[in-house]
Amino acid sequence: MTSDTAAPSPDTAESPRRRRGGGRAGRIAVREAAPERDRRPVRPGLPAGRFKPLTESDMQQVYDTALGLLEDVGMGDPLDEFVEAATPVGGWVDDNGRIHLPRGVVERAMETAAKEWIWHGFDDDQSVHVGGEHVYFGTSGAAVMMYDHETGTFRDSLAQDVYDCGRLVDTLDNLHFYVRTVVARDMVETRDLDMTTAYAVMCSTTKPGGSSWFEPEWVYESVEMFDLVLGGEGEFAKRPFIAANNTFVVPPLRFAYDSARCLVAQVRTGMPINLLSALQAGATAPAALAGALAQAVAECLGGLTFVNLLSPGHPCLLGLWPFVSDLRTGAMSGGSGEEGILNAAAAEVGHWLGLPTGVAAGMTDSKVNDAQAGYEKGLNVGLAGHAGANIVYESAGMLVAHDHVVATLENHWPSHISPAVDAAVRDAFPIGLQPQGPSAAAVAS
Repeated sequence: MTSDTAAPSPDTAESPRRRRGGGRAGRIAVREAAPERDRRPVRPGLPAGRFKPLTESDMQQVYDTALGLLEDVGMGDPLDEFVEAATPVGGWVDDNGRIHLPRGVVERAMETAAKEWIWHGFDDDQSVHVGGEHVYFGTSGAAVMMYDHETGTFRDSLAQDVYDCGRLVDTLDNLHFYVRTVVARDMVETRDLDMTTAYAVMCSTTKPGGSSWFEPEWVYESVEMFDLVLGGEGEFAKRPFIAANNTFVVPPLRFAYDSARCLVAQVRTGMPINLLSALQAGATAPAALAGALAQAVAECLGGLTFVNLLSPGHPCLLGLWPFVSDLRTGAMSGGSGEEGILNAAAAEVGHWLGLPTGVAAGMTDSKVNDAQAGYEKGLNVGLAGHAGANIVYESAGMLVAHDHVVATLENHWPSHISPAVDAAVRDAFPIGLQPQGPSAAAVAS
């Protein structure tokens, strides 16, 4: 039999060929393109908690000691608001004005405390999920001097530097939040300082931000500014993108009056709070590391108790920042091995308690960007992260490569706040910063 249709000859047949989209150039582009954010080997919120410097019995002893301190020793100089909140549920004030918190009061507050919460970015894609096994790295600090690479000298830090540091963080994939690193020393009055710093952080990055306040009045006013930028009254409480670093305690076991007043304002405005105890082993806490850790846990749990008595479930972090003294000089030894282990132990205790926890790591005892600085910062940040700290503060920002700073400050200008909104902010609030072009390439010291 013959077919009515002749088979195509080899010369005229279309042989099937696999299409290579884009050819060689396309293949190169695929290889060079960065992976999607959630597929990167190093990405925000990686789980941790495998490094365990303490045993279960060690942590139980630290916890029991901390609760004993709150019940038997108490905390000095409590605000009236704290006394009014604690005494109806079992707290009591002694003849020396110290407020005592029985174990049951503290543990009931821990039960109501937020175990996980969202620290929003101005861009919600940058938001941070605080709690659980998630670990994030970022900045913090209160440096008062900047080292200028061009002149080789130190100078006072300025509001422009607060803004510039935030712009730098905004470009760095492996820094997930920006808490102000330097103090704007050109702002003399506390209102100008608090408002301008909050403004500089807000404008410099779309990542979650943080600052500190000196007076409660300026907490309320800052939240009014955040509401204006977000589009109306009450909007900040719905999507808080700025958190407070609040050193509410003067170790050992005494409230800092102005900071405690700011804490009450932060609770009332819905601002997340890093409840920060920054004791120093051998100076304001026992030289023995376990004793210093127990005191830090007591102070932070005391703050957490009062926050949750005022507003159950308010977003908070246990800001366990126990530092170490060099007992030969009295100076803080931020890059020491003892500091690394102490911060990791603090992270482990917070993780064990099931409460969101932040520690400070990434400090160095070196004064220059050398090998000592590299290994001290790298090891101590790594220990804190592997121990399960949800938020690792000061993991960068104290020493920065000069060339990258120059290139970033010349080319990166965030524009997430429109000129019209910015003008409205300036009309309504005392802002002492008019962002300029890049300042001298300087880094916090």
